[in-house]
Amino acid sequence: MNESSLANVIGHAVLIGAGATLGIDLWALLLRRALGVASLDYCMLGRWVLHMPRGRFVHAGIAKSPAMPFECAAGWSAHYGIGIAFALTFLLVAPSGWLARPTLLPALVFGVATVLVPFFTLQPAFGLGIAASRTPSPWKARLKSLGTHAVFGAGLWGWGLLLSRV
Repeated sequence: MNESSLANVIGHAVLIGAGATLGIDLWALLLRRALGVASLDYCMLGRWVLHMPRGRFVHAGIAKSPAMPFECAAGWSAHYGIGIAFALTFLLVAPSGWLARPTLLPALVFGVATVLVPFFTLQPAFGLGIAASRTPSPWKARLKSLGTHAVFGAGLWGWGLLLSRV
């Protein structure tokens, strides 16, 4: 891949990743307003990220860990940064020509596969156990995470489709 095509892929990853992440946020808003389903507090993601430079990566309960200055801004930035990083990873492994002719299945499969990241990193680091095993309703939390990551995959496809037409 030459520098020009890499720059093109990175530019698309920023737009597609931010768009797919926005889709997650709109999905969470819909779930909260329509069904009263709470979503991840991105301030806690920021708290986790901001504790890392101090050498603390795992918390017994992230909400009980000391608050950090600017944790909400850091959390929202990390949320979108992760979405963009996932999109870049997807575009680098997607079938040849996907950017020109996006298809749903590869994006959806990739989106669903990304649920493994919070199951084995974020949730244990927050004190929630592997795949939310220490939460009051582990299977409910797992299905919610799976649905959210499916929405992300659909968002990859939708934003890829939109950009392929511009």
